[in-house]
Order: sequence, then structure tokens, then C-alpha cells
Amino acid sequence: MDDKLSIRVNVADRYYPLRVDPSDEERIRKAARLINDKVLQYKQRYNDKDVQDFLAMAALQFVIKALEGEESQDTTPLINAISLLDQKLEKLLTEE
Repeated sequence: MDDKLSIRVNVADRYYPLRVDPSDEERIRKAARLINDKVLQYKQRYNDKDVQDFLAMAALQFVIKALEGEESQDTTPLINAISLLDQKLEKLLTEE
């Protein structure tokens, strides 16, 4: 049995039919709302462009933020610091 939910999402004044898991509906609608808000900001700032340009600029901005989020979750420095502390503790424990 297919327990997907059929929804219509408005992105930049176009409606897109989607079949989604019910647990994803709120996130998808929020994503569409954020895109529409960003497109509206660009429309108000640059009135000589078309919607495709605004969508491209919004996509670029959201992907940059996503990449920044991925980079900020890099645990390598933390792992290195813990490893160094572990080595120092091991040295202290073996000296006694």
C-alpha cells in the first residue's frame, strides 16, 4: 500500500504536484515558503530581471548556506584535539 501524500507546492508562482511521505510535508512546504520569500526579496530589489534569475540567485544562496553548515560540522579539529589529549594522558599515566 502506498502511503504517500499528494500535495501541490507553489514555487515562484508555479504549482508542482508532489507525492511525499506525510512526515516530510511540513518541511517541503517550509522549503517552498523560504524559496518564495527569497524570490520576492529579489523581485523587490531588482525589477529588471525575470523569475528564472531570481530562482537561480535564491538557489545559489541556499546552497552556499548548506555548504557552510556542512563545513561547520567538520569534526576533524575536535578529533585531533581529543587524540592529542589522549596521548598526553597516556604519557602521564605511564610515567607514574
